[in-house]
Amino acid sequence: MGVVATLEYFSDLLSSKKGKKRKQLQTVDLKVRMDCEGCQLKVKKALSSLKGVKSVDVNLKQQKASVTGYADAKKVLKKAQSTGKKAELWPYVPYNLVAHPYVAQVYDKKAPPGYVRSSENPAITAMSPLEEQYTTMFSDDNPNACSIM
Repeated sequence: MGVVATLEYFSDLLSSKKGKKRKQLQTVDLKVRMDCEGCQLKVKKALSSLKGVKSVDVNLKQQKASVTGYADAKKVLKKAQSTGKKAELWPYVPYNLVAHPYVAQVYDKKAPPGYVRSSENPAITAMSPLEEQYTTMFSDDNPNACSIM
């Protein structure tokens, strides 16, 4: 970082226009259907050509493309779709963030290991107080769990 980052920061301050809102650095994750390394290269090249993109990471095994930069999520998605591949915003969340990962609306056989589909339903994403009590009763984090077992 050091000197280069400082110079980049000052050049951004001087070049920004007063009426124009600056975009935030963000990471956009996409699920892109890819079959081979050729598809992977095609997607990476297309996403790298977008203005404001700092880095592109494409994972063929997870069918995931991560784009970091100042690009808008809609533009990144459109560019990925322009390659002819089926693309959507990354629909998965880590397995441990969902209270009921095997419910029909959440469980997805095509999800990468350790991930389930994101859900907006609060009954699925949060545990009731009774469920939480039973879950923590037999948890490894509970020091009194051995006395119960």
